[in-house]
This record gives sequence, structure tokens and C-alpha cells, in this order.
Amino acid sequence: MTNNSANIMIGRKQEEESPSGLHNAFSTGTIVTGDIRTETDFRLDGRVEGNIICKGKIVIGPKGEVKGNIEADNAEILGTVEGNIFVQARLSFKATAHVKGDIQVQTLEVEPNAIFNGACKMNGQETSTQN
Repeated sequence: MTNNSANIMIGRKQEEESPSGLHNAFSTGTIVTGDIRTETDFRLDGRVEGNIICKGKIVIGPKGEVKGNIEADNAEILGTVEGNIFVQARLSFKATAHVKGDIQVQTLEVEPNAIFNGACKMNGQETSTQN
């Protein structure tokens, strides 16, 4: 692309097939500059310089790189992320993950050797300290 940025929307709004049967993937060697929005699961083994909004599960493969924020229902990180991550349910950092940025999540799973530098805010029901 000759533009410095691009907005990409992937997926379908109409429920023609089961949502769990739909997914998108960018393979190694793919480079996207700009924001990505998808209504379905998404796997990234390439590089994205921009924000990613995924209405399903996002998997950043071992060679995947993101320089931008990620918003998803669920996420599994095996590669590199420089940016904030907002996940509605479960976020998993595998042993090969390198994450630099703040995260907000309901459930966090971190394997040994994963690298995470940032602040973590856990979602959930807030408890009151007042009687």
C-alpha cells in the first residue's frame, strides 16, 4: 500500500454460518499499517502497526507482532505486543509472549517465561468495603 494508514474490516455481520466456524488469518510476512476490525476470530502471524478490535478470539502467533492496542473477547498471545490489551474474558500469555503495555481483563493466565511489562487491572464484580 502506498498510504501511511489503512482501515480494514473483516468478517460478516450476517449470521450465515455459525460464528465459531468463521475466522481470519494473516500469515508470516504480511504487514498491515492501520486499524483492523473483525467480527470473527482472528489469528495474526504477521505484523500490524495499528489497533485491532476483534469481536471473537484473537491469537497472536509466535512470530506475530502488534504495535497498537488490542480489544477482544478472548486473546492468546504467543508473539510480541507493544500496546494496551483490553479483553472481556480470558487473556493467555504463552511462554514465548513479550508484552509491553497495560492490560485489562477478567481472567489472566501466564505461562512461565512469558514477559509482561505493564499494569494489570482485573475486571469482575467489585466488592464494597462499606458495611
